[in-house]
Amino acid sequence: MAELLQIDSLSAGYGEAVVLHDVSLSLAEGHTLALLGRNGTGKTTLINTLVGATRMHAGRIMLGAAALHRMPSHQRAAAGIGWVPQERNIFKSLTVHENLSAVQRPARPGARCAPWDPQRVYAMFPRLAERKGNLGTQLSGGEQQMLAVGRALVLNPRLLLLDEPLEGLAPIIVEELLRAIRRITRDEGLSAIIVEQHPQAVLAISDSVAVLDRGTVVHAGSAAALGAQPELLDSLLGVAR
Repeated sequence: MAELLQIDSLSAGYGEAVVLHDVSLSLAEGHTLALLGRNGTGKTTLINTLVGATRMHAGRIMLGAAALHRMPSHQRAAAGIGWVPQERNIFKSLTVHENLSAVQRPARPGARCAPWDPQRVYAMFPRLAERKGNLGTQLSGGEQQMLAVGRALVLNPRLLLLDEPLEGLAPIIVEELLRAIRRITRDEGLSAIIVEQHPQAVLAISDSVAVLDRGTVVHAGSAAALGAQPELLDSLLGVAR
């Protein structure tokens, strides 16, 4: 299967501070990567580097034939990056529908997935359809997260980046979002990288996994294989079984 994302010998951080050291990863078209690690190990920095929000010191990032590392951040969405940051970054002064329609991009020629538009987002998240006229400030945390995912989808990206999408949400909302992410990735084949503090939940919907520690990759392989080895998972993440 063709590689969609190729990261080679990447070092990056903030200003002169280097957080990521010689990171190399790849992601096949239509696959999902779980990006795991303890707090402060560089997971969000890697996501921020893909969207152009850090300083690169070395290496390269290729999205298909596009050299992301040579692009300013504002061009990366057009190149095919859809980003759901921890902060969600919805337009709180706009309605749900305005948030979705303001950023919508046409589908890419030859795209693997059916085109995303506000109506498809409403079909996936009926809560948003019920609140399409509500401002961002009038949404719950879970509804804001659904809207943040929807905003990334209507960009019709090639690669979806989800930075801790389940953080701080009620269990019923977590289950709803996991079902949606599984549909987007497993059923529709959109490539994704998911940073998450719920390792078993994200391993269950991912094809591969990479674990970061102190800014380097300390484990990479099959998500199913790591999920079946709780002792190894414990040693890598310090999680309780």
